[in-house]
Amino acid sequence: MGRVRGSDMSGGGRTSRQLELPRVERPRRRGPKLRAFGRVPHRARPVHKGRHPVHVTLRARHGLPSFRQQLVHALVLQVLRDQRERAYKDNFRIVHFSIQTNHLHVILEADDGPTKTPATRSRNALRSGVSGFLISFARRLNKLLGRKGKVWDDRYHRHDLESPHEVKTSLRYVMNNFRKHGHVTFGAGAFDYYSSAQHFDGWSDALFDWFEEPEPWTQVRPRTWLLGTGWKRHGLIHTEDVPGPRRRAVVR
Repeated sequence: MGRVRGSDMSGGGRTSRQLELPRVERPRRRGPKLRAFGRVPHRARPVHKGRHPVHVTLRARHGLPSFRQQLVHALVLQVLRDQRERAYKDNFRIVHFSIQTNHLHVILEADDGPTKTPATRSRNALRSGVSGFLISFARRLNKLLGRKGKVWDDRYHRHDLESPHEVKTSLRYVMNNFRKHGHVTFGAGAFDYYSSAQHFDGWSDALFDWFEEPEPWTQVRPRTWLLGTGWKRHGLIHTEDVPGPRRRAVVR
């Protein structure tokens, strides 16, 4: 606060008086509050269109054992079977999947969202299906490991596939993702056991099928044109294709 000098008319002495400045109100902050540690809220996801398949990546937290083992594979198949009994079973389906060390890839279909149902004013089949899978898998894995706590990262990655080329690229990425991570196979026609590749009908070469699944999984047939037949306009997928730049895997 500033001070000014003035004269005291009654006594002639010099005194000081304080100059009062008007209080300025700070403008109120608009918009969402910032989170701690500099994090900002995520943008809302776009509204899903039922004619577009979706590629979703689900990444696990650090400190968990590798997902590429038979117990986890059986757990994934059980969760997929249980989803066919959920309230959203007619509006959501996981068609393809791939299990990697610390993440899962799934290609799914879901009806338009949000959609209205008697239970809720606005029910999104895509969100409900993915959330149901995440919760069911996490509970079963924690029980299997005898642990508590979170299994997944806070947010999953979603990519809506809007063209035949996008669908083929994602199918190639998911089915042969194990090659991208350096897994070596022996013999032609080898595929990833920890995926739905055995039931995939888009291979350009014959599969080397020498084992039976301990937990048989009835394949979910795609309903969308893009995931069913549209992507095949760009050709079928070879088992030795490595996701990324066009190259073939090393087969020993």
